[in-house]
Amino acid sequence: MANPIVFKPAPIDPKKELQKRVDAAPVEHAEALLVAWDVLQSAHDKGLLDALQGMIDSKDAITGKLAEYAKLPEGIAAIRNLLEAAKMITLLDPEVLERLTHSMAEAARTHEEERTPPSMWQLFKRATSEDGRRGFSLMTLILGSLGRSLKR
Repeated sequence: MANPIVFKPAPIDPKKELQKRVDAAPVEHAEALLVAWDVLQSAHDKGLLDALQGMIDSKDAITGKLAEYAKLPEGIAAIRNLLEAAKMITLLDPEVLERLTHSMAEAARTHEEERTPPSMWQLFKRATSEDGRRGFSLMTLILGSLGRSLKR
């Protein structure tokens, strides 16, 4: 009959293993460490670390105030409104929203360039243009939906 082989694993010291990893980290992660230090320095220069430290130090006061406010009817309404607003935002197509943002910026630039208010005729031409009618269509649909939601 064969004799069993005795296997005794070498004891592992977790502290030594961690020390090996720490010693190797600067070599393996040099670029990431440099970037992290740059980010840390920028946060310190801008005062973000001080603000973060203040928030951490006063976390009990902050969470206490938030909990107090959340218990009030206004707080509950605010939370519900935020959730509904988030739901509304998810319905928007990001591409349409991006086009709308660019169009709004262009309209703001055009408005700033106008030296005098447009005449009634110019306003009428804008309103009856194809794009103006498309915008009015959206606005009237939104107003109709708003009116329906206000019914009791």
